[in-house]
Amino acid sequence: MRILTATTALALLAGCASAPPERFYSLSNGMGVAEAPAARAAYYIEVPAVTVPQQVARNQLVVSTGAGRIDLLEQERWSSPPAAEIGQALSLAISGELGTIDVFRTPTPDSAPVYRISTNVQRFESAPGQYALIDAVWSVRLVGSSKVLTCRSVANEQVAAGYDALVAGHRRAVARVAADISKAVRGLAAGGGGC
Repeated sequence: MRILTATTALALLAGCASAPPERFYSLSNGMGVAEAPAARAAYYIEVPAVTVPQQVARNQLVVSTGAGRIDLLEQERWSSPPAAEIGQALSLAISGELGTIDVFRTPTPDSAPVYRISTNVQRFESAPGQYALIDAVWSVRLVGSSKVLTCRSVANEQVAAGYDALVAGHRRAVARVAADISKAVRGLAAGGGGC
């Protein structure tokens, strides 16, 4: 009986030891500016929760592997759900580019202009060794105003093989979407508008 128990315990340990390690990825690493801007913008931004398609709203990487086929990668994971990853990365990139801060869920002075940026990611596709794609519809509204600017950004980045390269491609795609949004916010703040 002792031999059977010891053999079972060793088999369980061997099974655990042979499982590949989980790897975690983040879109917000390296986003924004490394140092404080020389002059802060005369307005704030708010980046509320981002929405993503249901099929990719999970921590595991979901990758396209063929015509109409996707794989769910148990060992390759986002550090938080993709909606949170994209939202944080957009917030950092936009606030860094505009020299302002994201005040979502934070009180602001009554006279301070705040631009609310809502983002609906309609496609978030990952094809290792091929591309990382983000297709997003977003809007910018001056809080307290009824005027809304609604636009669409499609960022399709070619990527090399490997999951690190795939995630780096998604970071570049988020940065491109953030640049489009930042341009729109600047235009609205200057009294203009347009995508």
